Amino acid sequence: MNMDEKYKKAGEIISQAGGTPLPVNDTLIQLLKYFIMEDEVDFIASFNDKKSQTMEQLKLSSGLPEEEINKKVKDLAARGVIFNQPNSKGIMVFRLLPLFNVGTFEYNFMGKLVINERNREIAALFNKLFSELDSMVQANYDAIIPMLMTTPPIDRTVPVLENQPKNEPVKIIIDEDLETGIDRIVPSQRVEELITKFDEIALGHCFCRHYKDMQGTPCKQTDERETCFTFGKSARFTSEQGFSRMIAKDEALKVLKRAEEAGLVHKAYHPNFDISKDETSICNCCRCCCGNGVDNMLAPISNVTNFISVVNDDLCIGCGTCIEKCHTYAAYLNDDKKARRKEERCIGCGVCAHFCPQNAISMVKGKERIVRIPPKKK
Repeated sequence: MNMDEKYKKAGEIISQAGGTPLPVNDTLIQLLKYFIMEDEVDFIASFNDKKSQTMEQLKLSSGLPEEEINKKVKDLAARGVIFNQPNSKGIMVFRLLPLFNVGTFEYNFMGKLVINERNREIAALFNKLFSELDSMVQANYDAIIPMLMTTPPIDRTVPVLENQPKNEPVKIIIDEDLETGIDRIVPSQRVEELITKFDEIALGHCFCRHYKDMQGTPCKQTDERETCFTFGKSARFTSEQGFSRMIAKDEALKVLKRAEEAGLVHKAYHPNFDISKDETSICNCCRCCCGNGVDNMLAPISNVTNFISVVNDDLCIGCGTCIEKCHTYAAYLNDDKKARRKEERCIGCGVCAHFCPQNAISMVKGKERIVRIPPKKK
């Protein structure tokens, strides 16, 4: 097997490591060569049958001694290819990361942005790869989209529950009878509660906005860049590799407050999309850059939420602020110039309620519902 064939095999293995499936083509192979050196390709093949392994398992699958494994893992972890942290029993586990969502792409653009030729080339290749993925989805839209519209939600909305213009709480209406609800243990619904339950918090840069910066199309919504949080062992990993820095809870809360004032959406991520498990991270997403946002989606948005917005017609003045701020284009004005929202597109983020000058928008809290929004057919 020559080197190109080995890189292709590595690409096939990485494409099975979770995240968003990507076409194993020339573009992906060119990308892999930036993150996996020629003397490391065979080591990636050791993860073919099992993507997470202990040291003893890796010694068997790779045929390498512990010292050499540790060296390769250290180098690959620094490039966001392998996640190396102990499990709940204290046993070190080495997990092969996907290239995208969440893996090599995110970690490499999470650190402080360095504008150089290498990073420009990487950004250009990712742009080409995403374009090729988009073309593939569009060419097979009628077959692929129905299937993707059944996948588990990637992220969970944690709503903003304060009204900025009036400096008042947003009214919360409890409705446990919302249709399409799912009964389960409800995770933290206030971002402040989520932050306070973690002792290890790391702050990194928004990889989506950094990626757009590298392309010369900076965010239209905010100049903030350090807005991505990781928790627990994810915080240890990202900080150890230089992708983020450890911070105290009071700084985290200040960053979240600035994110809310910029109209960003709090999105929490859970291991294997299982919201019964503690969060691993929070992103604060804009509409124009976020890879899981309506303006950039290649595949359907799949989000889980316990909230939906509702408008008080007596207070609504039809100013259109909610339409301007809505991340999913769910808000609109009806014939009577009263704000409304399309239920199937509302992710319950509370951004509309946060900016409403009349505090006319309440958030209905109910059972879990999944919002899936397909990309437009071009």
